[in-house]
Amino acid sequence: MQNQQTSQLTQGALMAAVFTVLLAISVYVPLLNVVTTLFLAVPIAWYSAKYPWQASALFSVVCLILSAIVGGLLALPIALIHIPLGLVIGLSIYHKKSKLFMFMASSIVLLLSVMLQYMASIWLFGINVIEEMMTAMEASFKQTSVLMDQVGASTEEFDKMANQLTLTFETLLPALLVLSVFISVWLLLLILLPVLKRLGIEVPKFPPFRDMKLPKSVLWYYLIVLLVSLLSDLQLGTMPYMIFMNASVVLQFLLFLQGVSFYHFYIKQEGWPKWVAVLVTILAFPLQSFTSIVGIVDLGFDIRGWVKRAHDFKGK
Repeated sequence: MQNQQTSQLTQGALMAAVFTVLLAISVYVPLLNVVTTLFLAVPIAWYSAKYPWQASALFSVVCLILSAIVGGLLALPIALIHIPLGLVIGLSIYHKKSKLFMFMASSIVLLLSVMLQYMASIWLFGINVIEEMMTAMEASFKQTSVLMDQVGASTEEFDKMANQLTLTFETLLPALLVLSVFISVWLLLLILLPVLKRLGIEVPKFPPFRDMKLPKSVLWYYLIVLLVSLLSDLQLGTMPYMIFMNASVVLQFLLFLQGVSFYHFYIKQEGWPKWVAVLVTILAFPLQSFTSIVGIVDLGFDIRGWVKRAHDFKGK
């Protein structure tokens, strides 16, 4: 028991030192900070994967205090993103949760962290990042319009397009935030989990992307949102319009992923080389509408079963 506590304290001190060094580089060293920031959650995740939540929570608090001492206010926003993220990843591994659980829990924690920091920046410092970003965008469009006017070009169409783009971006901001958080967590897991595995931690694996199958309820949600959008006279800029537009974007993205997953499934069934899957995935983006339709058909009908039966029959 005494040896275990000693090992726990020793490893905690070592990981805290590693975290502090990575954080200091992330705050004070330009260019290199882009790399070190990606690995900030590793010490937290490593320690949390080996010890229960009480010890892991205490270790996280110590790392947060060290962040304030080493980097001051500059370091706290970074620490408040990567410490909770590393804690959730590590505890998911400790409790032997699936990678899907880890992904969803990490995404929710990161989203909450971003939202809380956004509200704190308004309440404590009076800084609204979104308003400032929108103001900068409008100023950029206005400057471009002035330059076009000076060279004698017509600005009427450009102004309409700029206003529409600004309004669309403002409307879809919640969906864009959610999607960007989930994509960021997915990319971070691709980086962090192999590192943790190299450090002796047994990490879970995702099932192959080609086997991804969304719940059929996603299709019903999409149909409801589509019907409401078509049959209702939603006013631009209103809250119902914003809700349905954001729901539509998120659901279309999910159906797009379902379509790409079917492409990968079909390519695997045919035994084509991996470069075909890469090429098809790249081409799926400009063909986003078609790929979403494929996702809808894949979700609504058992076309994978048809493909598999046809391939088995051909094999005979």
